[in-house]
Amino acid sequence: MSTTPASDADRSTALGAALAGPLVSTQWLCDHLGSEGLVVLDATVVPATGADGRPTFVSGLDQYLVEGHIPGAVFAELLDGFSDATGPYPFTRPDAAAFAAAAEAVGIDAGTTVVIYDAAAGQWAARLWWLFRSFGHTGVAVLDGGATAWRAEGRPVSRGHVEPRTGSGFAAAEQPGFWADKSTVAEIAAGDRTATLLCGLPARDFAARHIPGSLSVPAGRLVSRETNTFLPARELRKLFADALASPDPIVAYCRSGIAATADALALAVLGRTDVAVYDASLSEWTADPQAPLASVA
Repeated sequence: MSTTPASDADRSTALGAALAGPLVSTQWLCDHLGSEGLVVLDATVVPATGADGRPTFVSGLDQYLVEGHIPGAVFAELLDGFSDATGPYPFTRPDAAAFAAAAEAVGIDAGTTVVIYDAAAGQWAARLWWLFRSFGHTGVAVLDGGATAWRAEGRPVSRGHVEPRTGSGFAAAEQPGFWADKSTVAEIAAGDRTATLLCGLPARDFAARHIPGSLSVPAGRLVSRETNTFLPARELRKLFADALASPDPIVAYCRSGIAATADALALAVLGRTDVAVYDASLSEWTADPQAPLASVA
């Protein structure tokens, strides 16, 4: 009996179905690297010091080209394309048309399975993962441990530019429930809306200033210092115990909506589907002198 060869779309669908959740291991990626319909994205952003002496961020493209990347990985520019560079705040999320164009430019179409990593603690990968999901693409996961774990295990590294594949087009459709705006957060802080505010900033920054009523779960505490991979679920549950104790939906925030997506990713690992991210976060909140702030004495 003859059989019909599987189409590219069929293989892509099967690969996407093989994703066990929002995280994939380095072994999973190693086993599937080069598979039809898989695109690996390096979403690294590098901290730097601006001309005024203040902390800022620069593209990780030079690091990707010179220091190397996972073989076949395409660089995804979070500072532009996957963010609205003309937006009022850093890393403002793009609209659907701009996101679709950015996704197509790195070889993503509707059937593509996407694995994203960075060379940090996963927050940049989490941000891009959140964006993909918020625009309706479900076949996406973050590489647990990122480039740090990949290199530590002695896995192969390539250097130089990787030309993206040519896709068949990406249709971005913004999904409800992924984002919270300032007015929603203000209602929560005032007690006029039921939800849990969760801050992903480092503990010292949270202590200095945060939105009143917030809980603190620093994104940097979500991963192991030894392996850079996310902590086991039981340890994540301990970190999020206060938030998980409530049935209320969760709104995560930070400074610019980056660390907040790492918290959202960890909560997705724990099965929470009622999490939103305050995109502009404290960049917008603190620009309003009337917006209340609290501190830890």
